[in-house]
Amino acid sequence: MPRERTGGYSTQRACDAGPPGRREVSEHIDGPAPRRIFVDKQSPQAFQAMVKASEAVSATAAEAGLDRTTVELINLRVSQLNGCAYCLDLHTRRALRAGESARRLGVLTAWRDTGLFTPGERAALALAEATTDPTGSAAQEAAYEAARRVLTEDQISAVIWVAITIGAFNRVSVMSGYPVEAPRSGPAEF
Repeated sequence: MPRERTGGYSTQRACDAGPPGRREVSEHIDGPAPRRIFVDKQSPQAFQAMVKASEAVSATAAEAGLDRTTVELINLRVSQLNGCAYCLDLHTRRALRAGESARRLGVLTAWRDTGLFTPGERAALALAEATTDPTGSAAQEAAYEAARRVLTEDQISAVIWVAITIGAFNRVSVMSGYPVEAPRSGPAEF
């Protein structure tokens, strides 16, 4: 299975490598909990198809001109909405390595209430949110219209594909119960 890369526009890396040294069934600390299987290990052929699709989405994002920090902001915002701790941990580290500021990451959940994001990033975030929760047609239309003002059609398509892809990996991670482990020693690595 591929390991996390330090460069590029990867969206699938949230769950593809899984936690180092993981077991076939995750451990639950607080009492008896349902046993979970790591679905990527249980069904590797299906997971590899997701990885290949994600690699195509990564190439699409790069070709459309979405910079790495925008892709990571999308990965993080969708992971926030989906409650995926594993992907949040991984993509926070990746965003910081790509040059994103801790300040902007700290307010990402309230991005609409700040002046810290560019019009293109704001449009991408709104579109990613609308993609993640497609139940509100009015929100979808508003997000799409805002995106059309500042993003190219290729960028709009790429944003939607990035959101769809990280959402799928969020579900793999959440349903598998991937743990976020504390660093073995010293402060957390970023």
